Amino acid sequence: MTRISRRTLLQAAAVTAVAGTAPQRANAAATGRVVVVGGGFGGVTCARMLREIAPGIEVTLVEPNETFVTCPFSNAVIAGLADMASITHSYDGVRNAGVTVVRDSVSAIDADRKSVRLAGGSTLPYDRLVLSPGIDIKWKAVEGYDEAASQIVPHAFKAGAQTMLLRRQLEEMPDGGLVVMTIPLNPFRCPPGPYERASLIAWYLKTKKPKSKLILLDAKDTFSKQGLFIEGWKALYGPLIEWVPFGQSGNLLKVDAATKTVTTEFAEEKADVLNVIPPQRAGMIVDSAGLAGSGDWCNVNPVTFESRIVPGIHIVGDAIVAGSMPKSGFSAGSQAKVCAQAIAALQAGETPSVPSFINTCYSLVSPDYGISVVDVFRVGADGAIAAVQGAGGVSPTGAGADFRKQEAEYARGWYASQTKVMFG
Repeated sequence: MTRISRRTLLQAAAVTAVAGTAPQRANAAATGRVVVVGGGFGGVTCARMLREIAPGIEVTLVEPNETFVTCPFSNAVIAGLADMASITHSYDGVRNAGVTVVRDSVSAIDADRKSVRLAGGSTLPYDRLVLSPGIDIKWKAVEGYDEAASQIVPHAFKAGAQTMLLRRQLEEMPDGGLVVMTIPLNPFRCPPGPYERASLIAWYLKTKKPKSKLILLDAKDTFSKQGLFIEGWKALYGPLIEWVPFGQSGNLLKVDAATKTVTTEFAEEKADVLNVIPPQRAGMIVDSAGLAGSGDWCNVNPVTFESRIVPGIHIVGDAIVAGSMPKSGFSAGSQAKVCAQAIAALQAGETPSVPSFINTCYSLVSPDYGISVVDVFRVGADGAIAAVQGAGGVSPTGAGADFRKQEAEYARGWYASQTKVMFG
């Protein structure tokens, strides 16, 4: 991957965070009703942009929770660097932008009648439906790990109660304890997320419980931003953190939640704190309309994000197959902006333009040590989203402490600006 300068990296991130990757052109001819399901990065971004560029479209956002707790920066909460309030956001700003917010969940989708039934009993008709359901856990994909086990052995890959459970377990662990994390095969939400979590847990142990150790059992031999993470681990944590890849028996086979013991192909580890990140799939509401077919993820037209299986339903974010675009909050927002533009064009009887996308990903290796990657994507001739060669890059290896501290500040600035744009 081509390296880029810090200035170029930041300019790309700033432009994308504010303006997106599609031209924000108002479309007064667009009318109709759009229901958006899911109030996260994809759903909120799509709903707000539709209200901005197509004032003739009525937009309703369906979300069961009163507030949104972000997965980005939840690792900082786990490590005690932030509190839950800092990653919890109200939908008041979304309402103030002209979006009707309905606090409920969708129990069924009737694609033929173009309506969704809510758990509360009411029905919402739509001309177009946008789903941003995120991920669900594939319970029992690992022997011994089900929803009940997650109350003892947290996954913490849905932010909220699981985040605080893992944080409390770390706080209660005696100095000299063993923390074990397990990491699944791709694809899963936020590919660098487990490694950032490992980094910040290692920082917590180093500063609060320095006799302790962290072992990462990984089902893969390579991972996102691997060189940057390992460089940071060696510089900051030394033997406190140990990464065990697939080739060295890192693949998880079995979990015993009661004893906090994990079994791999050739080894067994008994932890004081065990964090199992299990295999994942699209949020299960997609099953109501058969949107994932026989697989775990939804296939969409990358120009409009309309389902390739069910017309009139658009899907964005972690739930979709998006070519080489990772499953991240930034990706979901980028896709949502393109989706909103496409819906406005379609509702006005126009042809949507072929988009490009950007994904920017920051990770914290410690509170003052940040790393990042930027990628540019476009829809290729084969109809898939592919990275544009030479158009992105990672922050450089071998950078000094001042550079890493600045990148950590940029990470916090990205989060603040992104959530302000979304939630006001």
